Amino acid sequence: MSSLHKDILIGLLFIIGMWSFVSGEFVISTLLFASAAIYSNMVRRTS
Repeated sequence: MSSLHKDILIGLLFIIGMWSFVSGEFVISTLLFASAAIYSNMVRRTS
């Protein structure tokens, strides 16, 4: 997966998480923020 695709995936997870937080779906937004943070840290370690 190229760097651009990884950045797009992390950005989408973050934006969808923000949208879920604003809508009041706190469990879903927490899961999305956590997955974005974990994936972002995994990508940096392997690169």
